[in-house]
Amino acid sequence: MSEVHGAIEAVWKTESTRLIAAIARVTRDVGIAEELAQDALVTALEVWPEEGIPDKPGAWLMTAAKRRAIDSLRRGRMLVQKHEEISRDLEWQQDRLGDALERSLDQVIDDDVLRLVFTACHPVLAMEGRIALTLRLVGGLTTAEIARAFLVPEKTLGQRISRAKKTLSEARVPFETPSGDELLRRVESVLLVTYLIFNEGYTATSGEEWTRAALSEEALRLGRLLAQLLPGEPEVHALVALMELQSSRSAARRGRNGEAVLLPDQDRSLWDEAQVQRGMTALQRAQGLGGGARPYALQAAIAACHMRARTAEETDWDGIVLLYDALLRINPSPIVALNRAVAVGMAQGPAAGLDALDAAATLAGGSALAGYHLFPSVHADLLMKAGRLSEAREELQRAITMTKNLREQELLASRLKQLEKAARAL
Repeated sequence: MSEVHGAIEAVWKTESTRLIAAIARVTRDVGIAEELAQDALVTALEVWPEEGIPDKPGAWLMTAAKRRAIDSLRRGRMLVQKHEEISRDLEWQQDRLGDALERSLDQVIDDDVLRLVFTACHPVLAMEGRIALTLRLVGGLTTAEIARAFLVPEKTLGQRISRAKKTLSEARVPFETPSGDELLRRVESVLLVTYLIFNEGYTATSGEEWTRAALSEEALRLGRLLAQLLPGEPEVHALVALMELQSSRSAARRGRNGEAVLLPDQDRSLWDEAQVQRGMTALQRAQGLGGGARPYALQAAIAACHMRARTAEETDWDGIVLLYDALLRINPSPIVALNRAVAVGMAQGPAAGLDALDAAATLAGGSALAGYHLFPSVHADLLMKAGRLSEAREELQRAITMTKNLREQELLASRLKQLEKAARAL
């Protein structure tokens, strides 16, 4: 019985996105589409333990979902809500409604999934709603899994998803892929959602673990899907490149006991070479499409500089500074300026790094970096290299109190002990 349930869970993880997307194309409502897809899943849970797992489980689920959709239409549940859209788009007549829906659902194409992605990431939703709905509908994660990943109560996360679906329905957001300038604007939203999901998985903002692998894996899966669906968009390939290159270091970023291991201290033999090559290929694709000077491509190029270095000492820090200069020109954010200060410190020494850090603080206007724990952490590192140990100690203590991630607290506490030991030796 448990084997069957495990198989159902695996099939659902793989097929749910296409299932929901296909139904949503007809219903024009992701909430109804998800409900019908869930009905098909419930049927599988009832039938498969008795009859066995079908040879083509995905097709079985699609057939079951189609039947639920047709039954629902015949009962008039969706016809009342969606009659105008369905009539306009498919020109159905009441006596042939079921046959028309059957034919429409058989036309499952990748465009349906793309429409679902754009709908889940629609700007009418708050960012937290976009992220939750994307992970639920496109990522295939359960409400409980998403809630655990973001350390919020399952009830709160469920309400967030429900509000997002209700907002889409009330705003009559069309289930379609935008075109022209609207496509470019919406692609930015989709990529930003994917990027935020990946970053939260790559380095968790809070909790007891350094990373949340499920989130970064889902973001990368979504990015690869987008690259297939939007092969001509350079920033899509650039983001995939960035995520592939960053993910390639995953095994080296955690110690035996789950402790955080920073880039200079990583065992580079643990980096995933196949993933590095996928990242490099995606970056070349983005550059070949003319997107080499755009934000994700520049970040991926910075990551590529690290991947090319066989040791930390061989890193091309001068080249990385130039890439950050280009990134700062098109994206003058305090976080970019902070990362640039790190690179400047490595390339030109701690004094230059401290000057660059002051420039980052000026750019932030004294607010954007005020609550960001990496600012005092970077400041402490540069002060320590400059021999200003007492000031570095204060900054490290401040960083420890600001971070909400236990593994980062442990890492900073270890650095503080090393600093205090060095100070006593003087």
